[in-house]
Amino acid sequence: MDKHPVRSVLGGSAAACITLLLALPACSGGTTGASPVRTITIGADLPLTGSEGRAGQSTLNGVSYFVGSHPTLDGFNIAVDARDDPFSPTRDTSRGAQNLQALIAQPRVMAVIGPFDANVARTQIPIANRAHLALVSPGTSSRCLTKEPFLPAALNPARTEITCGAASLPSPSELRPTGVNNFFRLSTTDELQGPAAADFASKQLHLLRVAVISDGEAYGQGLADSFSARFTRLGGTVVSHQDLDPSKAIDVSAFLQGAKNDGAQGVYFGGTSSNHACAMRSQMASVFGTDGAAPLLGGDGIALDPTCVGDAGATASGIYATVPAADAEHIDSARTIIAAFKTKYGRPEDFGPYTIAAYDATAVVYKALDQAIKASAGNLPSRYSVAAVLAATTAFSGATGVFGFDPAGDTTLRLLSIYRPSGPDPDAVWTWVGAIDYSAALPY
Repeated sequence: MDKHPVRSVLGGSAAACITLLLALPACSGGTTGASPVRTITIGADLPLTGSEGRAGQSTLNGVSYFVGSHPTLDGFNIAVDARDDPFSPTRDTSRGAQNLQALIAQPRVMAVIGPFDANVARTQIPIANRAHLALVSPGTSSRCLTKEPFLPAALNPARTEITCGAASLPSPSELRPTGVNNFFRLSTTDELQGPAAADFASKQLHLLRVAVISDGEAYGQGLADSFSARFTRLGGTVVSHQDLDPSKAIDVSAFLQGAKNDGAQGVYFGGTSSNHACAMRSQMASVFGTDGAAPLLGGDGIALDPTCVGDAGATASGIYATVPAADAEHIDSARTIIAAFKTKYGRPEDFGPYTIAAYDATAVVYKALDQAIKASAGNLPSRYSVAAVLAATTAFSGATGVFGFDPAGDTTLRLLSIYRPSGPDPDAVWTWVGAIDYSAALPY
């Protein structure tokens, strides 16, 4: 989904653009300090200030750490030109468009790490596509950026597919005017979040009967429907389903009481914290009891969000939420790199959920650059050739594991993480409780 706000540790005086040469900061519109004759620039478009500044800066740290560890490639100095694309409450994507146009205007920018959310991606993909410039995102998960349909028939209890257009989203082909893909991502996609929660609910929490609620928006309805389809396939029963009106205050006490009377052991909610998803957790306590035995499950619209914990209050620890990405701190192949990173970057806030994904995104761009440079007899390659090599990636060994990109540009490493709040403190770190891996086979 589109990233929800994460509290920032950056003040308002942070620079609007950050250019790094060999991971050393110097604010500039270009890439000064190295000979332009033998320099290749990797762009980055991330929220470096504002409500998502902390998450964006820790993501950029993954890029700069890889570049600092690998300052040259095939005789070229590697520079990073990072542009600030702060979260917009009004979903204004003009800043992202301006940033990308500025990067495209630099002929030595061969790829861009980003963007950070789907709204910006829908604006940037067509612009970059016309310039044959590869975008490699560490963390966007909206399915319609890469694939039709929005919801496959097998993940819809009605057994009919829901197209991107029906969900009021542009189709992947509409985002690619040249007809050739230039967008790649390391997170998996939203339609797998509902099934992952269903697998966790059935196999780990041993729930047999649940109630399902959505906030009435496309993202939430997709999660709720895909959860229901998978949970039923696993032998569970959805005792009741309700779609809410997000413009109205949430009061589901009567619905919850009816669900409990029908034997519900928990509730799945498809929606976001901004639509007060976690406020119903306290309402659940008044119906199911305060011992937390009846959990509330959801997706990345509530995961890791202080607002969710604040709304749930003392009942927050009974929430479980999926994130469509691997948690690198629980992957053996990433531990050495994480330890080295934390030695170099001493503050806890320098490391975040997408730091290692950004590290891997940069690493796979380096691999593509290496092949494209060699195919160009050691000369500066074309952007088209770099994107083509990325598209052909099948078994890249990254910190998070071995992955490639399917024909649509999605990662083949389909890992999802499950988290729960560690308590009622909104500022406390959520606890990782498990992972669901659909790399070998999809759940539908």
